[in-house]
Amino acid sequence: MSIPSAPKILIIRRDNIGDLVCTTPLIAALRQRFPESWLGALVNSYNAPVLDGNPDLNEVFVYTKAKHRGSGESLPGILWRRLLMMRRLRRMQLDDVIIATTSPQPRVITLARWLQPKRIIGFGEVKGLDVALPLDNAGRHEVEDVFRVAAIYGIDGPPPACRVFSKTPPPVTTFTVGLHISARKPSQRWPAERFADTIKTLAALSPVRFMLLWSPGAEDNPLHPGDDAKAQDVLAKVGAGATVIARPTQTLPELIAALAECDALICADGGAMHLGAGLGLPIVCLFGNSGADRWRPWGVPYRLLQKPSLDVQDIGVDEVIAAFNALRADIPARAP
Repeated sequence: MSIPSAPKILIIRRDNIGDLVCTTPLIAALRQRFPESWLGALVNSYNAPVLDGNPDLNEVFVYTKAKHRGSGESLPGILWRRLLMMRRLRRMQLDDVIIATTSPQPRVITLARWLQPKRIIGFGEVKGLDVALPLDNAGRHEVEDVFRVAAIYGIDGPPPACRVFSKTPPPVTTFTVGLHISARKPSQRWPAERFADTIKTLAALSPVRFMLLWSPGAEDNPLHPGDDAKAQDVLAKVGAGATVIARPTQTLPELIAALAECDALICADGGAMHLGAGLGLPIVCLFGNSGADRWRPWGVPYRLLQKPSLDVQDIGVDEVIAAFNALRADIPARAP
């Protein structure tokens, strides 16, 4: 099939925050290859803010999963809005639908076929795909794996950096180190006292300020567990030993805006780490039981710490300090 000079392309990525961040290099490359094309993305309300302000997209279509609906949203209302959105997409007569999740997605293929595009591109030998990329067996990074789609459009070379945008770029102020203390997996939760010791040690080495970031709420909340108690423990242990800005982030846009105020980031592997990479931050990342080769920060300077136990609790404060000091050479010149 020949590719139009300005194809209408819809990219579908309905999974986690980091997965969508890792798809932005493909989106950027498609825009560069087809500057006059219509490029759209279909995402969910949970990960959609990752694409806010992204200049490579003409439009972002957002649907709400039933489990993510707000207190004032009814299930029939959500389903009705989703149907209207899908009808609109179908009327657009799309050339290509790219299912950018790098594992077989039979349900998404069914949805894509209903849109009646000329071609559906995806991963795995699954019925319904017009172009099926084989599943990765080469240990690629997630960015590289998704970026294999680019070759279908004649795009050569390595993937560019991830791209995330803050709606209100902050003014240049004091050099700020962000520390994100929340992590979904237990193996990636570094103790409060080590975050506090890291802050105090770095503060003694140079005049910096710190931004403490976390998911607010009580840790025993079954629906939305948070780290309010852990954050208060960190702040209490630091005391007057450093300048620390407390920044709980209830929403994804709040987290992106807070990260945009930082010059470097210390965090566990997860969505915040990928957002930081998309914003261009140098990162010290703590990996627990997750694949570092596939999920390390992409396109930014970083130092990665992971123990054979695959538990971040076995990473010492001295190791994090040494990693951060090694990273300092890669941090922009306005660092003290």
